[in-house]
Amino acid sequence: MARTAGSARHARDAEFTEYVASRAGWLRKVAYLLCSDWHRADDLVQESITKLYANWSRVGRVENRDGYARTVLVNTYLAEQRSPWWRRIRTVGSGLDTGAVVPDLDASLDLRQALASLPPRQRAAVVLRYYGDLTVEQTAEVLGCSAGNVKSQTSRGLAALRRRVVPARAGRAEA
Repeated sequence: MARTAGSARHARDAEFTEYVASRAGWLRKVAYLLCSDWHRADDLVQESITKLYANWSRVGRVENRDGYARTVLVNTYLAEQRSPWWRRIRTVGSGLDTGAVVPDLDASLDLRQALASLPPRQRAAVVLRYYGDLTVEQTAEVLGCSAGNVKSQTSRGLAALRRRVVPARAGRAEA
């Protein structure tokens, strides 16, 4: 009997390892878009993966594992934002940690700076809607709020992004 339980656990661990290996890059990108720091993104992903492992038997019964993993990641990020510990250790600096070179680096940096300046829930709503390509209802489910709240947070977030990015791009074009 002990051998059967060990085999089941080994199969469960192998399934979890395969899932994490295939989705870690995607989770890291989502985490970076939420927090604008590659090191912190790695920490968020690690904490989320730990939570996934602890609940992997439940995750195995879920139809959309990616959605479950994304929800865990977003909730981990939002919980960290509410934590007094995070407010104490927040560092002030350039705030941007670039990953890879993109065709229009200036535009990418402008957008990342503007995204980083949004309040956490607005940032989460914008990232989930436009990077994660979720519907309003799916985003509301992930954030644990109403569809109207998602629409409001997204609208405010996009308006703030437009206010910050468009003048930065115009000023650079004049130079």
